[in-house]
Amino acid sequence: MTEKVLFIDTAHPHLQDSLESVGYSCHFFPNFKYEDYLNIVGEYTGIIIRSKIPIDRKILDASKSLKFIARVGAGMENIDAMYAQQIGIMCFNAPEGNRDAVGEQAIGMLLALFNNLIKADAEVRQGIWKREENRGYEIKGKTIGIIGYGNAGAAFAKKLSGFEARVMAYDKYKTGFGSALAEEVQMKEIYKHADILSFHVPLTDETRYLVDEGYLANFSKPVYLINTSRGAVVETVALIQALENGIVKGACLDVLEYEKFSFEDIQARSLPVAFRKLIARKDVILSPHIAGWTQESNYKLAHVLAEKIGKSFRIES
Repeated sequence: MTEKVLFIDTAHPHLQDSLESVGYSCHFFPNFKYEDYLNIVGEYTGIIIRSKIPIDRKILDASKSLKFIARVGAGMENIDAMYAQQIGIMCFNAPEGNRDAVGEQAIGMLLALFNNLIKADAEVRQGIWKREENRGYEIKGKTIGIIGYGNAGAAFAKKLSGFEARVMAYDKYKTGFGSALAEEVQMKEIYKHADILSFHVPLTDETRYLVDEGYLANFSKPVYLINTSRGAVVETVALIQALENGIVKGACLDVLEYEKFSFEDIQARSLPVAFRKLIARKDVILSPHIAGWTQESNYKLAHVLAEKIGKSFRIES
């Protein structure tokens, strides 16, 4: 009998082509919802997903034939990976596939913030020519603290290597990673010396609201903050207070705590007050969770997953 793979989300065609080239039958039902997937998941050997639905115990218990789950991305917070492992299902992700895109986005946002590019662009389009008011800052000579030194954190450090900045990195779960690209330090060193913070951590119970009022109070001088990891790593209320009080000088946020809210009516009164304050600030650069979302990473994510699945299940990529 032909084994089947269920694509819950889209992926670059390379992944489907790789699976089908070795005999898998791939199915995609774009209009299905959670209950629909629950009813059919027992027929499938593999699942390909991004974030459309949670792969929770209910789904996993219904997956009688499932051998693997592959997430087209880095984070695994929407998959109960621990339970999947307990019942013999392998879980794959692909942080190698979008690490370069994340690193470039973080630098791009920082440069835009430091050089007032969003504000200046809007002014010039209105015939306003302000030079002194848009005098910026250089990355050179700054101290950058990277929190989390996995694929994305290390890629960000590599991208920074030509900027002549001091780069420090802290990772609670890794040691021995210091190199010419980044000094391995404890958090107390980042608290003391950092001018810029960049977060590259997964969303877990431990990192949810990691950046709160108490965390930000530890820094010995005002900092700039970059978050390209997960929105809920940063408590928005605490960030707004820190921006208002000068503890944080500016922020680059590709991810937001409030991403699940509808953006069709962004000024709606139902939106949290902190969010409305955030989007009104000129010292904050925002993007819609697109760090890692490039044309190149689209292919690389698929390729990495094809290789990982292939290594475990003899599928050639």
